Amino acid sequence: MTDSIPLFEISWDINDVKNVVDSVGRGGYWAKGPYIDEFENKLASYLDVEHALVVNSGTTAIHAILESLSLESTDEVIVPSFTQQATVNAVRLAGATPVFADIETETYGLDPDAVRNTLTDRTKAILPVHVYGSVCRIDELRTIADEHELTLVEDAAEALGAHRDGVYAGTVGDAAALSFCQNKIVATGEGGAVVTDDDDIAARVKLFRSHGRTSTDYFDSAKSGRHVSVGGNYRMPDIVAALGVSQMEKIESLIEGRRQAATEMNDAFEQIPGVTPHTLENGRHVYQFYTVTFDEAIDRDAVIEILSKRGISSKVYWDPSVHQSDYYCDRHSDVELPVTERISGQVLSLPIHPELSPEETARVIEGVADACEELYK
Repeated sequence: MTDSIPLFEISWDINDVKNVVDSVGRGGYWAKGPYIDEFENKLASYLDVEHALVVNSGTTAIHAILESLSLESTDEVIVPSFTQQATVNAVRLAGATPVFADIETETYGLDPDAVRNTLTDRTKAILPVHVYGSVCRIDELRTIADEHELTLVEDAAEALGAHRDGVYAGTVGDAAALSFCQNKIVATGEGGAVVTDDDDIAARVKLFRSHGRTSTDYFDSAKSGRHVSVGGNYRMPDIVAALGVSQMEKIESLIEGRRQAATEMNDAFEQIPGVTPHTLENGRHVYQFYTVTFDEAIDRDAVIEILSKRGISSKVYWDPSVHQSDYYCDRHSDVELPVTERISGQVLSLPIHPELSPEETARVIEGVADACEELYK
């Protein structure tokens, strides 16, 4: 029986194990230990930013950034609907109102023209998403934010290491959120980070992630510390950061492994009628997801079934898109996002990870090619 090909596998080695054992074996400082500082320093150095503050998920990273802006219920944050629910939920958790704008067909990120058409006098921030490991049209969104004195917050959860024209995703906005969930480029199981050059945002995030407490030596002091703002427990444990440190030490090889498999699939799919791979011009796509777009003539569900029978995993990100989900559809019933709705019905993510073998890559290519040949009309 042919082995199945999972959507992803976590890439780990003995150094990941050693770091975790070191953190556990210390017998203390599991909540706030030396690996926290080392992980933050590695992230800041890699992206060449002033501040990297780790938290317990990518979702809480977005939430913490938005909380640092002191948003009110009448304030609006422009978001895509073509994203994971967390992006939009974070806006509501911060007390503001999400306003959906459509995406463009080059990167599947926020369309700058759609953003301009969505601006109101209540707009306070723009929250674009770099999808799949690509880079959206972030420079144009930066221009819009500057013109209207808005905060630009990047959801770079899927794009650590991606860059366009040498500029890394997560370094253009006023702040950015990263994710280290198990399927991400750098994986720690769960975890996230806020990266920024803004000292004020960094200071506010640091307070918010730890109950609004100014002191960082809580377990070393006999006193309770000063609490100067509202906050929660969004901290990352030292054990998790230990994994982050060892993963960051091999980030370029993790990216290269993904890109090698993706390049083989890109070259093949570009020759097959009915399917188009998601790529990035003038930049480095890191392929956190490997996603293709089928022509409207192809039944995506039929493709999924054909691949499944061959033991090849696949997944739809994101259909329905957020504005059509159970929670948001009634609250945003007047929203029309034709590009988002079309694209969400045509995309499919295929297996990708740094150790995807040439044989597995060939099986994925063959499965999609046979499905397209059978279904394309």
